[in-house]
Amino acid sequence: MDKNIVLIGFMGVGKGTIARVLVKESGLFAIDTDDLIESIEKRSVKKIFKKDGEEYFREVEKNVATWLEKSVDNTIISTGGGFFKVPNLKNIGKVVYLYGSFEWIIERLVNHPNSKKKFKKRPLLKNIARAKALYEEREPIYQSLADVVIDTQNKTPLEIAREIIEKMG
Repeated sequence: MDKNIVLIGFMGVGKGTIARVLVKESGLFAIDTDDLIESIEKRSVKKIFKKDGEEYFREVEKNVATWLEKSVDNTIISTGGGFFKVPNLKNIGKVVYLYGSFEWIIERLVNHPNSKKKFKKRPLLKNIARAKALYEEREPIYQSLADVVIDTQNKTPLEIAREIIEKMG
């Protein structure tokens, strides 16, 4: 693989988890865009949203996307749920959409050992009805941007990682 693998999908689908397994399976490095933003801003995504709002956060995301395109190769990039909006997404690498139904994603988060933390770090999941509307708005866009679509439901992270590697050639 001579390109970056960019994991997109709705918040909570498991992009970070899959990236960590892909590291072990592929030997590549991984970067998380939300972690990069928190490092640059020296505060959490939640605090950025609370103090400066989503619009500011999206601007920082665009700056990170520009840096990724210019400076990063042969890397797995797990992204925040809204990262797909950056204008240069396809220039960063091969886009892999990790699909899971809204209900499955919520169930995954509820059943996670760190469930409270998982919900707390995702400010857009505070209102489930609004989150579902956001999911329904984003899902067809994720599909249209993807070079590869992987259904994550009822599969282990290892199975998903291996499927990604197989489809990436």
